[in-house]
Amino acid sequence: MKLPPLALYVHIPWCVKKCPYCDFNSHARGNQLPQSEYVDCLLQDLQQELPLVQGRKVHSIFFGGGTPSLFDAASLERLLESLEHQLGFEDGIEITLEANPGTAEQEKFKGFRQAGINRLSIGVQSFDDRHLQTLGRIHCADEAERAFDMARRAGFDNINLDLMHGLPQQSEDDAVSDLNRALACGPEHLSWYQLTVEPNTEFYSRPPLLPEDDTLADIQQAGEQLLAQHGYQQYEVSAYARDQRRSRHNLNYWRFGDYLGLGAGAHGKITLPDEGRVQRRWKTRQPEHYMDPERAFCAGEKTIGVDDLPLEFMMNALRLCDGVPRSLFAERTGLSDSTLAAPLRRLQSLELMEDRCDYYQVSELGRRYLNSVIAEFMEDS
Repeated sequence: MKLPPLALYVHIPWCVKKCPYCDFNSHARGNQLPQSEYVDCLLQDLQQELPLVQGRKVHSIFFGGGTPSLFDAASLERLLESLEHQLGFEDGIEITLEANPGTAEQEKFKGFRQAGINRLSIGVQSFDDRHLQTLGRIHCADEAERAFDMARRAGFDNINLDLMHGLPQQSEDDAVSDLNRALACGPEHLSWYQLTVEPNTEFYSRPPLLPEDDTLADIQQAGEQLLAQHGYQQYEVSAYARDQRRSRHNLNYWRFGDYLGLGAGAHGKITLPDEGRVQRRWKTRQPEHYMDPERAFCAGEKTIGVDDLPLEFMMNALRLCDGVPRSLFAERTGLSDSTLAAPLRRLQSLELMEDRCDYYQVSELGRRYLNSVIAEFMEDS
């Protein structure tokens, strides 16, 4: 077992409005956010996480939410300066901020770039005003395009657009139209994924009318073809990039790298090679509890059991279209690759995984049944 690369996830838990499909740890709140106090808590949280760094510098940071762009640039700059001082940043570090297309956030883009953020992930979700209204979004399609233009003018040359498909009553033509408007912007990266109805959401309690399976399949096929025609390479189930602008932060997740989690409800995964184990940690979920000095930041931790490590590794690695080197399994888990021999033989016999001596990689057929492929690596499968 070796120490993998280290990333950092920072959770900003507030939004203007809770969307009906969202199951993330986000909380609606007005413009009066406790920015200074929350940054103080993040830095105190970091102090408790520092022993887990084990001499590594951070190679990527992701500000997620919630809506991190509700914070002002000065607050994020103060945080980043302290993070760099205490952790150290690798050369060429990728620092991503999730942003929404609302006007207030657009005006901050220049400040975000000057603060050191070098990648934006803009939550467009759709370029159709009808669908945006159904999704509970507070922006319109024109605002999304203006936000992208403003980000470019602010100096961002690495932008991801978040776009969903399979929306309530969405047709194939609707979905392709959405993609075409996104492609017209010219982002370096697209996260294009199907809407799923999750528990503990408004959509779960009041399910919308979603497209039938045949329509969803047609949308997926048409979208993949369109993205490929425009030079976007699919490198993960729902991630497409051009000009080698793959997300370094997300690649670290999928390759079973380590990451610290700071903020309300944040999760982390840390390798402890001297103890021969991999640990998951999670933080107090409610913002008011996270900021309560009488409460602990860390809500719990758990060692991933030896029997669970194959599944934990594969449920990340097999999302990558190109797969991962076989040697990575032993490096990241401390287990022999013989642990995977039986499920690999079954999956290869069904042509769900490629028969390669150097990589673990699902086949094109396997990508269509990825959940079933991953389930093969469960202990009792």
